[in-house]
Amino acid sequence: MKITVKGKNFEVTPALREYVEKKVGRIQKYFDGELREATVTLVVERELHRVEVTIPIDGYILRGEEETTDMYNSIDNVADKLERQVRKYKTRINRKIKNISVLDLVPNGASVKEEVAPEPQIVRTKHFALKPMTEEEAVLQMDLLGHSFYVFLNAETEEVNVVYKRKDGNYGLIEPEFG
Repeated sequence: MKITVKGKNFEVTPALREYVEKKVGRIQKYFDGELREATVTLVVERELHRVEVTIPIDGYILRGEEETTDMYNSIDNVADKLERQVRKYKTRINRKIKNISVLDLVPNGASVKEEVAPEPQIVRTKHFALKPMTEEEAVLQMDLLGHSFYVFLNAETEEVNVVYKRKDGNYGLIEPEFG
């Protein structure tokens, strides 16, 4: 697996790069050569050290983000978070495709209790009319509704877009591409 390590607001040292590769590389053991790449961004803002990891897997995106006052702690925390997500991902996909046992996915010495969680269900379906609007109008509408995301028909592109509120307080825009 190719791990790309980027630094924002500071220079990534070889020791830090090696530590990231070791910790994030642990995820490879859960896959049979399916992982090709991972992108790790290390960010320093004021006293906070944030680690953002993105790993594309078979049409899914595995993503983790952790922030502490120490870069090594942030790396440890995000690696643990990603391992939990991977176990959850592998359990669901394998249960649907191969119908294998959950015990096959648990690393030696790990507890089975954390793997046995009820499968999330769709408990509500919502229908609504798509009104053409600008991105700014969509953000305003999202804030008025008190939601963390809003689906709308972009008046400029005439395509369905999604605006969402990011953890840093800013907004994001998702523009799907079909292909």
